[in-house]
Amino acid sequence: MQKDTNPVLQFSDKSNLLEQSAYKYQLQDRETPNLYRYLYDYKTVPKVPFNHRSVPMNMPKEIWITDTTFRDGQQSTSPFSVEQIVHLFKLMHKLGGPKGLIRQSEFFVYTEKDRKAVEQCMSLGYKFPEVTSWIRANEKDFDIVKSLGLKETGILVSCSDYHIYNKMGLTRKQAMDKYLGIVKSVLDKGIKPRCHFEDITRADFYGFVVPLAYELTKLSEETKIPIKIRACDTMGFGVSYPGAALPRSVQGIIYGIYHYGGVKSELIEWHGHNDFYKVVTNASTAWLYGASGVNCSLLGIGERTGNCPLEAMVIEYASLKGTTDGMSIPVITEIAEFFEEEIGYEIPPRTPFVGRNFNVTRAGIHADGMLKDVEIYSIFDTEALLNRPASVAVDSHSGLAGVAHWINSYFRIKDKEIAVKKTDSVVAKVKELVDKEYADGRNTVMGDGELENILKSVDYDEYEKLSRKHARKRK
Repeated sequence: MQKDTNPVLQFSDKSNLLEQSAYKYQLQDRETPNLYRYLYDYKTVPKVPFNHRSVPMNMPKEIWITDTTFRDGQQSTSPFSVEQIVHLFKLMHKLGGPKGLIRQSEFFVYTEKDRKAVEQCMSLGYKFPEVTSWIRANEKDFDIVKSLGLKETGILVSCSDYHIYNKMGLTRKQAMDKYLGIVKSVLDKGIKPRCHFEDITRADFYGFVVPLAYELTKLSEETKIPIKIRACDTMGFGVSYPGAALPRSVQGIIYGIYHYGGVKSELIEWHGHNDFYKVVTNASTAWLYGASGVNCSLLGIGERTGNCPLEAMVIEYASLKGTTDGMSIPVITEIAEFFEEEIGYEIPPRTPFVGRNFNVTRAGIHADGMLKDVEIYSIFDTEALLNRPASVAVDSHSGLAGVAHWINSYFRIKDKEIAVKKTDSVVAKVKELVDKEYADGRNTVMGDGELENILKSVDYDEYEKLSRKHARKRK
């Protein structure tokens, strides 16, 4: 049978259907900026528009995580030392596992300390995370990247009219010409460009974003060098609601870059911020609709409200794929401990997976349930997956069950047959002294050391027995 070469209809190997060929969007230059004032009037909460259009899910065969802890993340904290960067880089390598699911980590290259950190991390010889950089668009920065032996660098490609007209004082045509010229210069150096489409959720998607993506695709095809596009939700305006309209629709953005811009999934990356509490959901949506990469930082550190937490996307990966694919999830706890103990960064205690209270319950009725079956009030086996056993905080509301659960958790008593029961006399004695503390005006949670001392004071023999028999591990 003769194959149909109709230029309008093309057979898709992905959907196994005849599909109308993608329309080629042209640059829409204009004299004045489109600031989407009907969405972003600046005086009210930004509005979410709907047009009730849906795009197909397009989950890539392979998805991965990239890291910006030492670039975007470090802009929001006290600068890391070289030694701290190298240690965290080693932990990311360990966390990512043998398949390198933490694919890349980007660095600044401007100071001597930055370059020393790059050199030491590269000297470790890891395939993953690959060390990449982020640079300004000038020849001097290109030369630095080349001299360090980096194979890829990020380049700022601001795409909203806020940046093009109001910040750079250019028109869209001038901006596109400038960006394409910069990318060509990077390609001439033999370096793979990663174009950061800054402020994409306030950009004219079909008037600028897609035409630029398409031109970059053509340039990539001509040079045979992959050009990545990082879709940057710089202000956190992205939403994942079904039927939401551009420029705020995450799935619409990813679909448009893939379908109309001709960019392959493995060259598309999402970078979000958490200004509206949507950063994790938006990153997951980017995966589901065709982006292979999501860009994150450890603990979500970054400008303003921060980036997407890398540890969150590790858990999301396992949720979506049904496997960790070799990632060493307990390393998440090592990373959190290093941030707090060595860097001095204070993690908010209720932060999922890494906060000290993320799997701690306080209510007495919840503690009673956990005493009977830990699964009732625990999201998963946090001890096995994160080396963080579920525990109960003891305060004025904990009751006998809370005290009993604390004893069993503190001394790592897992066997229900020998576990301390809420009816045991030692539990009542401890609770009596705890209640007295709160009756005297205390209003903070009891610490482990305090509870250990109370247990010693009410029944030292029982404390000794628990200590010897169960040999609680201490750091």
